[in-house]
Amino acid sequence: MASLISCPHCGSRPKEEFTIKGDANLARPSPDAGPDAWYDYVYLRDNPKGLHKEYWHHSSGCRRWLIVERDTVSHKVLTVSDAALAKLGGEA
Repeated sequence: MASLISCPHCGSRPKEEFTIKGDANLARPSPDAGPDAWYDYVYLRDNPKGLHKEYWHHSSGCRRWLIVERDTVSHKVLTVSDAALAKLGGEA
């Protein structure tokens, strides 16, 4: 059986409809941050083991940006929320 992601807008959909776009925990440096801070932000990533929040794009569905919290060991998805609402202080 295919892995399913529970999109808050479309319901349960196959994971193949989504594109993983990266770490949702990264803080963007200030515009006046030095080149080292920007290099770290753009190029350097951790490869965490365990719970991790990522940006996912429902590219073959509603085309909304989501924050998916999943276990990187088991690949089990724990929560899915709309990224726009999470950034506005709504659901996380």
